[in-house]
Amino acid sequence: MKKLFFTLLLNSVLGMTATTAANPSSDAKQDAYLMVYHKDADHGLHMAVSDDGYTWTALNDDRPVIGGDSIAVQHGIRDPHIYRGPDGAFYLSMTDLHVFGKRDGKRTTEWERDGKLYGWGNNRGLVLMKSKDLIHWTRTNIDFSALPDQADMKWSEVGCVWAPETVYDEEAGKLMIHFTTRQGNGKNTIYYAYVNSDYNTLTCQPHLLAEAPERKYNIIDSDIIRVGDTYHLFYVSHEHGATPKHATAQHATGPYTFDNYYYDGEKMGHEAPNCWKRLNSDTYVIMFDNYRIKPMNFGFVETRDFFTYHPIGYFDAPKSVMKRTNFSEQKHGAVTYLTKQELKHLKKYWEQNKR
Repeated sequence: MKKLFFTLLLNSVLGMTATTAANPSSDAKQDAYLMVYHKDADHGLHMAVSDDGYTWTALNDDRPVIGGDSIAVQHGIRDPHIYRGPDGAFYLSMTDLHVFGKRDGKRTTEWERDGKLYGWGNNRGLVLMKSKDLIHWTRTNIDFSALPDQADMKWSEVGCVWAPETVYDEEAGKLMIHFTTRQGNGKNTIYYAYVNSDYNTLTCQPHLLAEAPERKYNIIDSDIIRVGDTYHLFYVSHEHGATPKHATAQHATGPYTFDNYYYDGEKMGHEAPNCWKRLNSDTYVIMFDNYRIKPMNFGFVETRDFFTYHPIGYFDAPKSVMKRTNFSEQKHGAVTYLTKQELKHLKKYWEQNKR
């Protein structure tokens, strides 16, 4: 089997003990699903819910539940990720970026900085938010260009900070965010950093998690899920167009070993893989964003062993089991879990507070 070893640095720290809420292998008390996504039309945060993981309904009639212009430096967010932590709280991370800022009157230039120097979609920050009820949130905006420069990365010249996600590092006992980044207009790589329990401060300098061999091409959109004693990393390789790949490790920070079994059957360029477990089953779903088809849509594959993968189609496609009731053209989604009571409360709140 072909193998590719990723570059990493291991940072050993101590902290709190994990619970099943960090990784829903026990399915305890979790009965429903919550999906977050963004839309190019408004660059805000959207949410959808599902009782069974197959049929999804957007909250707030598919209008943003949080406006990007109210929380982001660039007045727009992208790539939202939702994670249920070991304390039962919800951790929401987003890219601080508006790719149509000039079109929508948010700025006078195409990008925040010169595209020749810093590349497409350049930005410098992330939005991190924490909530216990998905309605009331704390928020912080992290400017990575303000971080001290490192030997392998001049953060003062950071070209992008995209697609942040949160995972619980069992050994370190810490929440860990990982994200796509690059220096200037160089090749995109994956970095990680630990974050405090209030979810408003990095507790260490970012470290390299993964890069392409000799940085010959971009890798982006990392997604990490722990299954048993194994961490599964899904990411997107630009070696031959945009294609999700899979790797595994025994530690959240690696080293990750590439495997050549993952194939989702999608021939067009696609990105933003997100792996989640179907509750009360042994099946895992890998959801991805096919941004090249019109209208753009999510595709899905299922696996039980992370060696064989079965495509189950797009939302609302013929013969697909995945359905939407009131939304479309969603982008870069992520899924976490709710109790029945949380689902009932969230639905009731948005029925009474539509905006």
